Order: sequence, then C-alpha cells, then structure tokens
Amino acid sequence: MTERIIIATRESRLAMWQAEHVRELLTRRFGAAVELLGMTTRGDQILDRALSKVGGKGLFVKELEAALEEGRANLAVHSLKDVPMDLPPGFELAAVLQREDPRDAFVSSRFAGLDELPQGATVGTSSLRRVVQLRALRPDLVIEPLRGNLDTRLRKLDEGQYDAIVLAAAGLKRLGLAARIRAVFEPAQMLPCAGQGALGLEVRADAVALLAQLATLTDAPTAFAVHAERAVSRSLGGSCSMPLAAFAVWDGDQLALSAVLGHPERTDAPLLRTSARGAVASVAAARALGERAAAALRDQGAGGYV
Repeated sequence: MTERIIIATRESRLAMWQAEHVRELLTRRFGAAVELLGMTTRGDQILDRALSKVGGKGLFVKELEAALEEGRANLAVHSLKDVPMDLPPGFELAAVLQREDPRDAFVSSRFAGLDELPQGATVGTSSLRRVVQLRALRPDLVIEPLRGNLDTRLRKLDEGQYDAIVLAAAGLKRLGLAARIRAVFEPAQMLPCAGQGALGLEVRADAVALLAQLATLTDAPTAFAVHAERAVSRSLGGSCSMPLAAFAVWDGDQLALSAVLGHPERTDAPLLRTSARGAVASVAAARALGERAAAALRDQGAGGYV
C-alpha cells in the first residue's frame, strides 16, 4: 500500500467519524500514514430544498470524486446510502465495510414511539422513502422536510420544530448518541434504503495496487447484501426522487431481499412490495437477485411509479 494515504471526506461530525474509523483501520492493518482532507459538498451547502429537487444524493460525493481525480486524495469514504447506483467512469468501489445497525430510528423529546404521537403530530424527514412508509403507518401525521447534518437535525427537534424526527440508527450509534433513540423501526415496519449502515471506500479505477489492498477490507456478507439492494434501485433507474427501500439479510447461506416502492407524488397510491431470496456467493449473483426483485416490482406496476 502507498505509505501515505489521503482520505477525502465531508466535514460533518459523522463523516469525520467515518473517515477517522477508516484511518484507524488502514493504520492498524497496513501501517499506512493517513491524512484527512475535509471538504464541504454541494449537498452540505443546499439546505433549503429537498435533495430530490436539486440533484440527488450524488451532491454529497462529487467534490470528493474531484479530489480523487485531481490527485489531491487517494480514497473517499462514503455512507453507501449516499452513493449513486452507478459511479462515474474512472471510479470504483474498492471496499464495503461491515455494516452498523441498518434500521431507522424514531427520535423524540416527548414521545416514546410512533404509536404515541397524537393525531396531526409533526414528523421531520426529507427522505421520500421514509415519507411514503410513514404515511402508510400513520396517514394522520404531518410530515415536514428536515435537512442538515445530524447535529443540526437534532437541534431543530430540541427547539420544538418537530414532535419527532426519523434518522438512521447507524449515525446516532457511531457518534455515541444511541441514547437519543426512543425506538427503532424494524424492517417489517419501515424498510431501510439500499446500503444504509454500510461504509464504502471509493478510489480511482487506475489505482490498481490500492484497489487490491483495500479489497481485503471488504466484509463479504455486507457487500453481497448491499450489491443486491443497490441492484434493485439501479434496475428501476433509481434516483433520490424514487421512494424505494431495499434491504437484504442472511438466512443461512440464503440472502433474503425485500423491497418497497412508493409513488413520489400520489399519496393515495399503494406501496408496492416484493421479496426474493437465493444462494449468493458472488457480486454477480447478488445483483441478479436484486434484478429479480426489481422485475417483480415492475410486474406490479412500478413503471407508473418511476
């Protein structure tokens, strides 16, 4: 491995934690000297509009990819849920690390769970995936946009702007904020998005030696699950404007994949649900499983949703 590694990362507290985690891993495993290059992305700057309206989750990674392309950094650390389904030419996902808790978390200063919210309570989230599933669970709730980094979202809750907010449990746990979680949504209630809770390491495709070294950090069970999940979205033309959830868990040597698709605009449209399972021992098999789930959603009428 290159003796000196520069990691490109967003500057939010959570992103810096993730980069520090990877730095420690690289130092311990390979003895590499690692530096962090903190950056502010367009996704961090645009806080007054939903991501689906301004370019999607790719806004969180473009500046980091520019740093890789220009040689200012050797690798970028991402929350995989923020990574577009298709990377630009010249870039590769070198490793997928072991997953943290993939579930969504219910966070509130006054209420212990979704069922305790009074009729008409205000819940904050800017995830269309969460919006459509919340509406299915509690159509009486008022769901309002919520942008900003994790600390900003918690501050808005504490200021009383919302009765509750929904966040990824992984981020709260990584920052030592698990005590803020009042309840977690089991996947049967609210299915996570593709890659939620997993970290991905992105490098230039021509960094052959680095690619080979980083590949040894991959957690295969997580990677196969994530590739299956991302294949559902990719097969449906996935973007930030698609309220799609996809989540895979292992059952012995079988990977069980579930997917939920909502309509981005019609609140009266039913959620489309499907599941698929199979023995998976390669990325190709994982992607094939995801494509099978996507085909089942299309059979249910997904074409009218995307």
